[in-house]
Amino acid sequence: MTRQPDLLYSDTEDDLRAAVRSLLTDRADTRTVLDRVEEPSPYLPGLWEALASGIGAAGLLVPEKLGGQGASHREAAVVLEELGRAVTPVPYLTGSVVATETLLALAADGGPAADLLAALASGERVAVLALPFSTAPRKRIDPGHRVPAVADALAADVLLVPRPDGLYAVDTTDAVVTPQSSLDLTRPLAVVDTRDAEGVRLAGPEAGPAAVRRGLLAGAGLLASEQLGIAEWCLEETVRHTKERYQFNRPIGSFQALKHRMAHLWLDLVGARAAARAAADALATGAPDAELTVAVAQAYCSGAAVRAAEECVQLHGGIGMTWEHPAHLALKRAKADQLALGSAGHHQDVIAALADLPAPA
Repeated sequence: MTRQPDLLYSDTEDDLRAAVRSLLTDRADTRTVLDRVEEPSPYLPGLWEALASGIGAAGLLVPEKLGGQGASHREAAVVLEELGRAVTPVPYLTGSVVATETLLALAADGGPAADLLAALASGERVAVLALPFSTAPRKRIDPGHRVPAVADALAADVLLVPRPDGLYAVDTTDAVVTPQSSLDLTRPLAVVDTRDAEGVRLAGPEAGPAAVRRGLLAGAGLLASEQLGIAEWCLEETVRHTKERYQFNRPIGSFQALKHRMAHLWLDLVGARAAARAAADALATGAPDAELTVAVAQAYCSGAAVRAAEECVQLHGGIGMTWEHPAHLALKRAKADQLALGSAGHHQDVIAALADLPAPA
């Protein structure tokens, strides 16, 4: 019997969305984020604590017996939609999804992985996977001491480091973390060097890579929800602007050419929502086709977010090109997300392999 994914939002998910949106409106509105992005660190003081422990978002994927909220990927996806809408600089995707899911694969029997997972779920600590942010779930992992383009390493106090003999937890104070220039100023990248750091061994050479792949798969699936949030904000902001901006004594949104462009964006958005919700539901239910569903979501949503952000900039005219307008934050996040956790082309190849179809030329 074919599995029917549940694409609708529950009342609990709607309540969670309202709580996260209220927090971000209060503490991380667009003006606050814009004022912060040129600082050495874009992370807003107190915001992570309020989101992670105040709302309890950091532990959504963690079972209650391990110190978390016992929710699922569906609820985490709602959080990421809101963080995408606001282009919020917090280590949620990297820490509360990728790193947390990696540790969940190792925490069943207790030990250091379970202890670290409890600290992550409470918001007490932040961990990130010491791999380039572009690493896809199916890509071969080549452990090394010096790793470039590690997302949110500047916000973390623990690094999950893959090595030839397993997976290690390394305190950032024992590593060298060097900031890198990145397109998306709200999700900083860094070079991480753990050459002289010993760390705590969490898993062996077989369990470690499997746990990392699980974390990357969850990250790729829920990244689609962040991309959905970006596209939603871009369309809503564009519609609002074209209703208020007048030319020839008429709102520019009444011009047929612009109506058509926004209608195409709405169709993209509807498709992106279906794909992202399907991926979150597949991960939450442990569906056998979860890898395929995630690949479909990434292959579609990354392009939809970029198109929405590009149109947002274009249809805002001159003001859309300015540093003072937040459209550039959405565009840069969408473009950076296009390469995160596997490009659209990589995920198309995965779809072809899993569905036994000829790969695109």
